Amino acid sequence: MRMYDIIMKKRNGGELSREEINFFVNGYTKGEIPDYQVSALMMAIYFQKMTKTETHALTMAMMNSGDVLDLSEIQGIKVDKHSTGGVGDKTSLALTPMVAACGIPVAKMSGRGLGHTGGTIDKLESFEGFSTGISTETFIDNVNRIGIAIMGQTADLAPADKKLYALRDVTATVDNLSLIASSIMSKKLAAGADAIVLDVKTGSGAFMKAEEDAKALAQEMVDIGNAAGKHTIAVISDMDQPLGRAVGNALEVKEAIATLNGRGPEDFEKLCLTLGSQMLIAGGKAENVEQAEGMLKQVIADGSALKKLAEFVEAQGGDAQAVYNPELLPKASIVESIPAPASGYVQHIACDEVGICSLMLGGGRETKDSEIDLAVGILLEKKVGDYVEAGEALATIHANDAAKCAAATKRYVEAVTISMDKPHRDGYSIIKAVMDGRN
Repeated sequence: MRMYDIIMKKRNGGELSREEINFFVNGYTKGEIPDYQVSALMMAIYFQKMTKTETHALTMAMMNSGDVLDLSEIQGIKVDKHSTGGVGDKTSLALTPMVAACGIPVAKMSGRGLGHTGGTIDKLESFEGFSTGISTETFIDNVNRIGIAIMGQTADLAPADKKLYALRDVTATVDNLSLIASSIMSKKLAAGADAIVLDVKTGSGAFMKAEEDAKALAQEMVDIGNAAGKHTIAVISDMDQPLGRAVGNALEVKEAIATLNGRGPEDFEKLCLTLGSQMLIAGGKAENVEQAEGMLKQVIADGSALKKLAEFVEAQGGDAQAVYNPELLPKASIVESIPAPASGYVQHIACDEVGICSLMLGGGRETKDSEIDLAVGILLEKKVGDYVEAGEALATIHANDAAKCAAATKRYVEAVTISMDKPHRDGYSIIKAVMDGRN
């Protein structure tokens, strides 16, 4: 088998066989096939697309390129959750203890963020001493003992995806449905869960700007997951403005804690209940959404979800007291309001621009080696549909550098559109669709 023939076949619109896909994935992972040939194949795929059969074969080849976690020692049905990412997306921080408190084991692998804010691991490190550098044995023991554990992604998990993504990133071939779906699902399938719930974002702050594109990606991933024998569900959620009100690592942790105390923002709570309900149904704990939502609301009301977060943080070396007293979390030295330049309704918030504001403050990474300031960020005081008086606070900046604070303030004001016309939508309608491959 020759790589040249595979490239030419796809260039001419042919369908690659499973054997051909395995050949190039394995050869590239081992360093036997050069970058320039795989670059040519990625460009051919970009223009000629892939069939569902090809996409599934590519996903499985990448999944099997490294370790596949065996979670059989964990009792119960393991349900994983994945988000395609967005501004203010702290969902795992509140969702996982809610689901664990309902009896669904949460065995999750997460990463660090590269962009406007940190990833789940960065956010959790707002708890002093918290570490995801735990062994697989401790990981499994913690899940069986307290119902929840999160560890960092290992280099041996879907290594083919890491190599292919780095190549796609520098050859303008990232934006292809099959390549995106196989990249995400290869890692999710390798992580060993029995069922997968996907949160696919759409809007100005998401990778998929158009709702129809987000639905197409969601359907592709649901099809892959179910073809691999995993019950897979996708929720399409809005990212046309930041999720909740907090953007920034420690600020987002505080908002997740507030949600577990029953005082979270309406849109964020709704997303947690929607995703959590699908996880409970997939895990066999509830028969329908109404029953599942009732269970999730109960573990918030009786405090067991908050207690589960504290147990989880303590089990991984973190200061659990900060769960009950969030004032112990990192704080910024500068806290300033951003005044509204005019009176009217908030018509639009450029979500991606708010993310850049957080990055400017030091809340995210521009490179993999950048250090994150966990204390900085932005709290939105007004969201789409809210009325604001001139001079009233649009948002509150948390910063540790006066120059960065001034620059982020200016950019934030430019990201918000205010008009006397009331917008047709409000800032709290977040769920667009739920897609279950079994229906």
